[in-house]
Amino acid sequence: MTGKFYITCAIPYVNSRPHVGHALEFVQGDAIARYHKLLGEDVLTLSGGDENAVKNVQAAEAAGVPIQEFVDKNNELFLNLTKKLNCQFDVWQKGSDKTHHFPSSQKLWELCNKNGDIYKKKYEGLYCVGCEQFYSPDELDENGECREHPGKKLDKVSEENYFFKLSKYQNQLIKLIKSDELKIVPQERKNEVLSFLKDPLQDISISRTNERAKNWGVPVPNDSNQRIYVWFDALNIYQSGIGFGWDEKEYKKWWPTDLHVIGKGIIRFHAVYWPAFLLSAKLPLPKSLFIHGYFTVNGQKMSKTIGNVIDPVELTKKYGVDSLRYYLLAKFNPFTDGDFSEDRLKEVYNADLANGLGNLVSRVAKLCETSGFGFLKNPLLFYEETEKNLKEYRFDNALKFLWEVVGKTDNLIDKEKPWKLKDKKLKEVLKDLVQNVRLIAHNLKPFLPETADAIEKQFAGPKIKVKAPLFPRLR
Repeated sequence: MTGKFYITCAIPYVNSRPHVGHALEFVQGDAIARYHKLLGEDVLTLSGGDENAVKNVQAAEAAGVPIQEFVDKNNELFLNLTKKLNCQFDVWQKGSDKTHHFPSSQKLWELCNKNGDIYKKKYEGLYCVGCEQFYSPDELDENGECREHPGKKLDKVSEENYFFKLSKYQNQLIKLIKSDELKIVPQERKNEVLSFLKDPLQDISISRTNERAKNWGVPVPNDSNQRIYVWFDALNIYQSGIGFGWDEKEYKKWWPTDLHVIGKGIIRFHAVYWPAFLLSAKLPLPKSLFIHGYFTVNGQKMSKTIGNVIDPVELTKKYGVDSLRYYLLAKFNPFTDGDFSEDRLKEVYNADLANGLGNLVSRVAKLCETSGFGFLKNPLLFYEETEKNLKEYRFDNALKFLWEVVGKTDNLIDKEKPWKLKDKKLKEVLKDLVQNVRLIAHNLKPFLPETADAIEKQFAGPKIKVKAPLFPRLR
């Protein structure tokens, strides 16, 4: 019997349209999920809309649109992006869903409260709306601003809220992370979390007054004056989407998650707050976190002010879905920040896809059609290099290896000169070339699913014929 694999991508804020950074994470998560499906595992992939944030309320007010209408519209843009990118999400859980998400989040609250970990107190602090988090002065940059959102003044907030006893779980969290019971990849991010956990943990606010939340979000159980703070409820989307609090059988089938895919800016929430909430509620913990870097655009941070936010949907229209997927997965180290450039995307398209893979497929198909031979199918497996790199989330290295196979197969054609061969010798050479192309297609399935499918159909055999180029060269 094959096992289950439950993978999540981060739940994006829906205060504005998706950008190419969101596309990166969706495609990474999809490649991992597709690989596990090909292994025969029972796979579930989840993301959704983080809708209960103050920043969503403010954005809706600025647009002059009712909050629900605003988040519904933007949520749809994110969901549509996943479809455009050919990412297979089984569950898309909205934070404003009163049927499943509200009672689920209230159940998590009640379990933590039952354990004596929630209390009420007055508080004053500096609040970053961008992060939806309070910061102490020593956590800010030299300008007294949030490191994730420089240039934005923090709000000075004074109110009475509910707090969670985060400090109670400090030692347990250190032990879990050090032992890899909660595995954090890459190592430098694990070290970052352990470094943060060296200082005494402060208890955290987990509610907002109705006044500041504008009566938006999940109500605190038994207190009609407060709403659950966004991170407490948003992180619970990973559970509410699979039945927690409303379908126990489904929840037990999938939980705990095998992998959370997240960006580097939300490590603390996923590696410290989230496991602490679950420990308090006496629920199983996630097994691992894969943390990716961010994009700059032509050397600058993506910003609506600068006007360099790139729309990934437009890129798919211009270059094709698999071309964008290839660029995102092949040309960036997933663990570090990378610089996105449309000029570079076009360059990569022509070099690797049109002149590389596409040209190879056309050459081999033409030789097969001219020969008139038929080619039976042989068993297809993943290359060890593909598997090893996928398990380590090194999509770039996996694709680098596959393009080396593309290059070697091209060189084999030049070396053997099949157009000069006949009969048995010709068939032997073509058989090797066909098997290589079929193996490349099989290994490309997690990364470029449409392309892999097109090559597999063209090379299904026994007769193989020329078709239109997979990647017509761009001028």
